Amino acid sequence: MGTEPRSHAHYRRSLGTVALTAVGLGSIIGSGWLFGAERAAALAGPAALLSWVIGAVVALTIALTYTELGAMFPKGGGMVRYGQYSHGSLAGYLAAWANWIAIVSVIPGEATASIQYMSSWDFAWCEGLYDGKELTGTGLALSSVLLVFYFFLNWFAITLFAKTNTAITVFKVVVPVLTAGALMLAHFDTGNVSGQGGFAPNGWSAMFSAVAVAGIVWAFNGFQSPLNMAGEARDPGRSMPKAVIGSILIALVIYLALQVAFLMAVPAADLADGGWAGLGFDSPLADLSMAWGLNWLAMLLYADAFISPSGTGMIYAATTSRMIQGVQENGHLPGVFGKVDPKTGVPRPALLLNLVIAFIFLAVFRGWGSIAEIVGVATVISYITGPVAVTSLRRLAPGMPRPVRLGAMPVIAPIAMIFGSLVMYWARWPLTGKVILIMAVGLPVWAWYELRKPWAQLRPHLLAGAWMVAYLLVMAVVSWAGGTEFGGRGYLAEGWDIVVVAVIALLFYWWGVRSAWRNPSLLEVEREAGVASGAAPEATGEGRETASAAR
Repeated sequence: MGTEPRSHAHYRRSLGTVALTAVGLGSIIGSGWLFGAERAAALAGPAALLSWVIGAVVALTIALTYTELGAMFPKGGGMVRYGQYSHGSLAGYLAAWANWIAIVSVIPGEATASIQYMSSWDFAWCEGLYDGKELTGTGLALSSVLLVFYFFLNWFAITLFAKTNTAITVFKVVVPVLTAGALMLAHFDTGNVSGQGGFAPNGWSAMFSAVAVAGIVWAFNGFQSPLNMAGEARDPGRSMPKAVIGSILIALVIYLALQVAFLMAVPAADLADGGWAGLGFDSPLADLSMAWGLNWLAMLLYADAFISPSGTGMIYAATTSRMIQGVQENGHLPGVFGKVDPKTGVPRPALLLNLVIAFIFLAVFRGWGSIAEIVGVATVISYITGPVAVTSLRRLAPGMPRPVRLGAMPVIAPIAMIFGSLVMYWARWPLTGKVILIMAVGLPVWAWYELRKPWAQLRPHLLAGAWMVAYLLVMAVVSWAGGTEFGGRGYLAEGWDIVVVAVIALLFYWWGVRSAWRNPSLLEVEREAGVASGAAPEATGEGRETASAAR
């Protein structure tokens, strides 16, 4: 059966619903709440409130597709496996690569957020940590220390991680709620909404773009963490759906309260020159607290600027190591990265690899905003395989146990595909193209492992993954040709561009579902689960012969 059963036997199934919800909520509430309210307001003005709601709806819709998959396959690093099970190596690898890029880059992003807030401390040496756009050399050095700290906490045991994270999550929830309430009581100027160009001063397109590039997708992306730690869940069928959905809804309430507080607390003088777009706080919520004499709150925020991002960074250090172990078991990394320490239940080689990659991201993307943009688009690219995979596997593997099975999934899945495609388009050209290019950078790794295989064995994987390659290319072209309000050349009229993206999403959803096949990874996981083949293998182009030969 390969290495997978042995490695997963070392995982400790010790996480219950509360612990998994803490993992999800702790991932969601990181640095996004420290900076997201200001960045969203700068882009969309008061319409940022709707941006948060749209972001939550998108995350929730897509999360529903993944909860069924996560409960079906309760394995560590779950998010990097589902595309492999439904479509084979090419689509599976692209989905895993996008997901890993989106998640591993969060870790240096959280460290950057902590140091950026630290630059507002009233000490001369702190002022030299951040130059207004990116971290300085000293700031990078301190961020590196935080990265080592995150990984150090994950090195020893999952039980230490769970106990530490639950305590940190409680603090992370209390402080944002306290911040929102204190700022509303200190200053609540409704004129900030009616003035400065009204509710949507930069148009509705800015409200949509804020979802993708203001850190909102980043802020809700933590719903993946319980799924990636499914291998350590005691009762994944019951606990994971509650953890995923509950963490998103709790976070939405907190984010809306913070956005309202921020909008009403900004001093009129700061909006006099340039309106919302002219905002330029280094430590937004702490700066507002100081402006209204809430020095105690500012001190609390400075402390929480370490605790919240550090808690999230710690979680992502844990979940990305499980993802790397999953990629290795998919056959696209050396065997050493699939090893799990039998004493602690921690995949230590994968943990070390992610530390190295986090250092690289920190060196290249030195500011929270630039990392948040990359994370947002890469996350959406990784999202699109969920709706396709969940529908495909209902056809290909009807006999697999499904502790979670939503009757509305035939409607939810295509809607999730549309939402994900729209967010990618809203991210604006050329950012969309840049992140799609990053996706292409990972293909040589796939080629190293796959192109040495016989053509008869490789061909069905290529055919099954062609839809995803074509989807990324088409979305890049649509982004380039789209409306000028989204950075495009203006070849698509406003309003019609949204229709075009929705139609494209549905076409590729249909192609993706029809391309799925009973590939060796799916057959293997069925054997592990003791499930007999229960569906006629409608393999791409090859039918039963391909699936049989692939065994």
